[in-house]
Amino acid sequence: MKSIKQILNSSEYNKQISVNGWVRTKRMSKNVAFITLNDGSTINNIQIVVDADKIDFAILDKIHTGAALKITGELIKSQGKNQNVEISASKIHIYGEANPDEYPLQPKKHSLEFLREIAHLRFRTNLFGAITRIRHAMIFAVHDYFNKNGFYNIHTPIITGSDAEGAGEMFRVTTLPPKDAPVTEDGNTDFSKDFFGKETNLTVSGQLEAELAALALSKVYTFGPTFRAENSNTSRHLAEFWMIEPEIAFADINDDMNLAEGLLKYCVKYALDNCNDDLQFLTKRLINEEKNKPQNERSELNLIEKLEFILKNNFERLTYTEAIDILKNSKQNKKKKFKFPINEWGADLQSEHERYLVEKHFKKPVILTDYPKEIKAFYMKQNDDGKTVRAMDILFPGIGEIVGGSQREENYDKLYSRIKELNIPEKDMWWYLETRKFGTVPHAGFGLGFERLMLFVTGMTNIRDVIPFPRTPKNSEF
Repeated sequence: MKSIKQILNSSEYNKQISVNGWVRTKRMSKNVAFITLNDGSTINNIQIVVDADKIDFAILDKIHTGAALKITGELIKSQGKNQNVEISASKIHIYGEANPDEYPLQPKKHSLEFLREIAHLRFRTNLFGAITRIRHAMIFAVHDYFNKNGFYNIHTPIITGSDAEGAGEMFRVTTLPPKDAPVTEDGNTDFSKDFFGKETNLTVSGQLEAELAALALSKVYTFGPTFRAENSNTSRHLAEFWMIEPEIAFADINDDMNLAEGLLKYCVKYALDNCNDDLQFLTKRLINEEKNKPQNERSELNLIEKLEFILKNNFERLTYTEAIDILKNSKQNKKKKFKFPINEWGADLQSEHERYLVEKHFKKPVILTDYPKEIKAFYMKQNDDGKTVRAMDILFPGIGEIVGGSQREENYDKLYSRIKELNIPEKDMWWYLETRKFGTVPHAGFGLGFERLMLFVTGMTNIRDVIPFPRTPKNSEF
């Protein structure tokens, strides 16, 4: 049986076909009825024409928005606008009814907040159908890009005994009883009695394990779920999210930047080439939303223009130090319009600073490099100045940071010294340190937050709307 997407592109008129789908709308007149059907294969619906001479209209009393049907009939040229074909029904089978008094998705606009409350049904809306299809396309594009560039995909552990980021905001994994857990002599929980014999957590990153594989296979990447127990309710944070993390051996920070820029442009081009109907829908939606904003807050580019803009421009590359000078001397900073004023070198850049650089100053994506080592992770390559590390962040319009990466520290003594300096337990890092003893090489990598990429490609503004079932503080429904 063909999908609605295939049927809409067909020109095999006057043939008997069958199609499955869910009812979007039903319109009735005395002798003819029109049902719009959608099966999720495309944002476009197919129109079903029901003639009273062929089908007993009594069945239509059971058909309402949300009902699941199988339609058998003849594919004919459409007499209406906005469609080439329609189906003249000869038989209707109802798989499942949908009571109109109970079904929450009626043919009208619903708020995103309401749709989050019914995440089990929001896939059926035009908006979330489009987002889900684009999400699939972006997943495919990521794997396609790395495969074409000679990378090997590896699965890094979800349960880990190390904190790659050093942030400490991790979800504990334990089989110990919540009450009367065993304790050590000093009163702490005795994790030696736990399932793994030590304290374990859900991972915040697959990077450290990916490095191990890269130091044998040269080019690898992970694409998996990561978790952060950060009690944040912003539109940019999730407790469970997906990360794309490549690692490349025999590579420096420039190779890392080139790889990341190449991946982002490949994904954007893939979306433009393969998701046109869904992007057109999202673009129109955003244009309508922009009309309600003050003139000075409206975007200069629509969604598709913004995506095309990414392809046409090389990303601006500058150091953290250069960025601090720009921010410190900006009118925004001098007039104290930043929530977090920039007063001195060493400040940890906030989203407002990142977006100023991208949206106001350069008006294109920006790659910042060479951050102060004090605000970056222990594994980053130390520069000769003793103050900075070879880190790089890619900043996108509307998003801020979308990629964070670095050249990794391959020197054993420097890495060991940094681990000691930050009081990271050596017993948890022995295996990571050993890779610097046995055939160490310059290597680099980055992490791309997949949902951040989805925000940019779809034009959505809340990260909870680009993942099927968002996990946030106090919310683990569905």
